[in-house]
Amino acid sequence: MSDNKLKAICFGEILFDVFLQHKKIGGAPLNVTSRLKSFGVDTTIISAVGNDENGKELIEYFENLEIPINSIQVKENYPTGVVNVRLNEKGNASYDITYPSAWDKIRLTIEDSELVKNADIFVFGSLASRDESTKKTLLQLLKMANYKIFDVNLRKPHYSQDTLVEFMNEADFIKLNDEELYEVSRFMGSKFNSLEQNIEFISKVTNTNSICVTLGSHGAVLFIEGKYYHNCGYYVEVVDTVGSGDSFLGTLIYKLFSKVDPQEAINCACAVGAIVAKNEGANPLIDQNSIDAFINP
Repeated sequence: MSDNKLKAICFGEILFDVFLQHKKIGGAPLNVTSRLKSFGVDTTIISAVGNDENGKELIEYFENLEIPINSIQVKENYPTGVVNVRLNEKGNASYDITYPSAWDKIRLTIEDSELVKNADIFVFGSLASRDESTKKTLLQLLKMANYKIFDVNLRKPHYSQDTLVEFMNEADFIKLNDEELYEVSRFMGSKFNSLEQNIEFISKVTNTNSICVTLGSHGAVLFIEGKYYHNCGYYVEVVDTVGSGDSFLGTLIYKLFSKVDPQEAINCACAVGAIVAKNEGANPLIDQNSIDAFINP
């Protein structure tokens, strides 16, 4: 962490979200990386693609954004990841995630280890742990990371309770949605029913002082050092929700590490999540002026 510019490493799946009529570049770590980069954060992603057309397209995507590609491994024996996305009448998505994919086989390298040691923040999710190869690499990198942000991002059947607990105990910051909060709290032994009681329960049992819970169209709750910050959401006509939570997280990370007030950070993050939901695909172009105009039209 040598200069003043925020350095972030995102780890995990990069892939194509395949809809009925089209496909879009996606994957939670890719979406968070793209949003952080849009705010000028020095961002790198550790992942893998296949030696195929989809893989070449993903690498070209990062090159166009001027995001380094040295940490994107190319696998000869595994294809680039694909997720078949189905949207319901409200625009909410369900996912069929192909296995095995190249990102299931991320190996540890000396170069990536040094990147993580020198970064301010390390962002990871639960999906990348579904295969032992990538999970092993992730656990090794977590030991080197300075500040660990865990995006719970549950996708059945691609997680285990033991692994989730292990990751939450490692994390400095945990982000979940409300359904994930209740599921995780229950299997960890919580008897509470309220949102805030379960946030405090997880904070206590995992010794994590920063937790964020997203509430869909109803905004989000941020819990930092024993204090709550709320945003009740912004109304939009939803096109699809793919990637909205990822852009929310990328925005929240940037704002919090820019030392803005946590209330301003969660307001801005909710606005960006809403803007993504009213557009098609996970990574629409959004600048600070459009965020400000959205919050205060």
